[in-house]
Amino acid sequence: MGDAAHYDRPIPLRHPFIFYEGHIPAFSLITLNPRALGEPPVDAALERLFERGIDPGSIDEAKRHEHRWPSRDAVAAFAQQCDERVRAALETATLEDASVPRLVRGQAAYTILEHEQMHQETLMYILHQLPYERKRRLNFRHEDRAVPAGEMRSVAAGTATLGADPDAITFGWDNEFRATQQQVGAFDIAAYPVTNGDWLRFVEQGGPVPEFWTRRDGAWLLRLQFEEIALPLSWPAYVTHRQAQAYAEAMGMRLPTEAEYHRAAYGTPRGDERAFPWGDEQPAPRHGNFGFERFDPEPVDAHPAGASAWGIFDLVGNGWEWTATPFAPLPGFEPMASYPQYSADFFDGKHYVMKGASPVTAREFVRRSFRNWFYDDYPYMYAKFRCVA
Repeated sequence: MGDAAHYDRPIPLRHPFIFYEGHIPAFSLITLNPRALGEPPVDAALERLFERGIDPGSIDEAKRHEHRWPSRDAVAAFAQQCDERVRAALETATLEDASVPRLVRGQAAYTILEHEQMHQETLMYILHQLPYERKRRLNFRHEDRAVPAGEMRSVAAGTATLGADPDAITFGWDNEFRATQQQVGAFDIAAYPVTNGDWLRFVEQGGPVPEFWTRRDGAWLLRLQFEEIALPLSWPAYVTHRQAQAYAEAMGMRLPTEAEYHRAAYGTPRGDERAFPWGDEQPAPRHGNFGFERFDPEPVDAHPAGASAWGIFDLVGNGWEWTATPFAPLPGFEPMASYPQYSADFFDGKHYVMKGASPVTAREFVRRSFRNWFYDDYPYMYAKFRCVA
């Protein structure tokens, strides 16, 4: 990506790349050094400029967040100062202190580490929209194959545990707490996410065309991160929540709730719950398409080792999974000391919970309690879905 592209704004609802070059180091510094450790700022004006990203609900609203951004050299110098201060704190400061809310259980340090990993994924969404001629191309092998269509799995009634208690995990964001149990009735759920092949039939019946599809010379193509390829019918369809809901309704079905997703992913016929769909083994490439093993999807049946106890595939990886549940606090929610706005600003009934992981989700987020969310009409993220009967 050339220097000029750093000021591009491929997604109008997000800042240009130059913002993220300043935001990640600025957020880390602000969160750890001044606010948690009481240190002085590096540059108060630049810290304010780069402190927070945006999530506007419309293009008109996004225009109110336009700025004259500093030069790349100025941002790079600022970022280096921030990084040096943060690195020194991580190496020498007291990062755990039960008497300081931001330092309880090392919260500020974990916050900045996971925040950067989140933005690695965010940048992939934005980079995906940048024209190919403005990117350095990387080559990958892709596979397509036949996938069993229309298979459903029956999930018995039982208990689903959402969230976690603070002492149960090393770190979590505030919307992950506290653990709450919900009784879930019996339901049937698709063994695989809706594929491009499934969605193509929907398009032929008048359904909407997904953001990542392109029609050229009478053929459907899929726009990947670094190239266009013939539409792989066995890959999951990446769509908005509204589109997913429309598909499910057209099929006489619906989207699963967050609790139903948990029951399908982590529950078992015995009545207990697993740490991961496949069991207690730590996430590995054989379990799913996550952790930057690839930039793009794979066939929905490519990871049988990641199946849940009910024989449901591709629940974690290959794309986040939409649920029917609006993003809201769990019982006992408290804003986190190190980033109190992280979740609370989005409890608006307009964002919906996503579970699982995408190909470019860090492995640390493949924990049962982690919750992601987006507007129901936001088309740029890597989000798939499956239907419940």
